[in-house]
Amino acid sequence: MRNPHNEALSPDIAEGRKARASGPERRCILTGDNAPRDALVRLAISPEAPDGTSYVLPDALARAPGRGAWIGVTRDALSAALANGKLKGALARAFKGARMEIAESLPDMVEQALTRAFLDRLGLEMRAGKLILGTDRIAEQARMGGVAWLAHAADAAEDGTRKLDQAWRVGMDAEGSGMGGIRLPLDRAALSVALGRDNVVHLALAEDNSAERVALPLRRLLHFIGADGAAADDTGEWTNAGA
Repeated sequence: MRNPHNEALSPDIAEGRKARASGPERRCILTGDNAPRDALVRLAISPEAPDGTSYVLPDALARAPGRGAWIGVTRDALSAALANGKLKGALARAFKGARMEIAESLPDMVEQALTRAFLDRLGLEMRAGKLILGTDRIAEQARMGGVAWLAHAADAAEDGTRKLDQAWRVGMDAEGSGMGGIRLPLDRAALSVALGRDNVVHLALAEDNSAERVALPLRRLLHFIGADGAAADDTGEWTNAGA
């Protein structure tokens, strides 16, 4: 994922994103806008409880059986729609006839589900031997052009981040481009616990296909928390890279 514009990593990934853009679309129940299903978050309802009530739950992997409802809004917009009743009305139309309960914590639940989907994908890539960890190893691979995707923990030190970004640009023959790894909305503690490794601060993937598999749940998460199109500036703070 090349920042600051989060552009495609390679022609292969570019083609994959074009395919998604022209693939199956879904309509956001809150805005009415159509978008590729991979850009939206699916909500589903649980099986009925003994009293006939179903619970609205996030379906981060879009695999739950039955009818679903899709949203393409940020967490703040979802919270507002929950508070003013717009979400309840939209879900009533989407799940016709269902007796539903919507938890006030639904925005939290969605963010947690999207975060888990991203971390689980990282874990799968690690078990498949695709994830590169360790500053020295990443730097070596990056200089040789062997890194397709580079990311840093939210609390990664500026100096280490800058050095790895520079190594990546050298390996990709992109010096002077400003290209750099993405600053994740997760700190080293969260990454370390999720991956079962000590002090995970920097992460890289060598293959474009692996990078795209990781990029999908990450894009959903970043959009939901309002950080899509964002990159870390020289101070490590989130900025709008497209500004």
